[in-house]
Amino acid sequence: MSQEDSGKTSEQAAAIARWYALLRDETALLENPGSHHKALLTQAYTLHRSQVIDSSDLSDLLEQADGALAYAVEALFDHQLGG
Repeated sequence: MSQEDSGKTSEQAAAIARWYALLRDETALLENPGSHHKALLTQAYTLHRSQVIDSSDLSDLLEQADGALAYAVEALFDHQLGG
């Protein structure tokens, strides 16, 4: 998030914090990567539609969500290979 985040209301900051908490929920991510990714995307787009974040921030969140999905797929693949 950008330096302008200091101008966010406490509700907006809490909404962003909830998104990051979901991103860090590795248990949920590894249990159901597809649903977890979809939840991250849905919440990110909701933050953008609500004008809590701008387009640049949305792009950052979407990139992080995709990274989390890639991590989960790789971790599950490694686990299936016994590695």
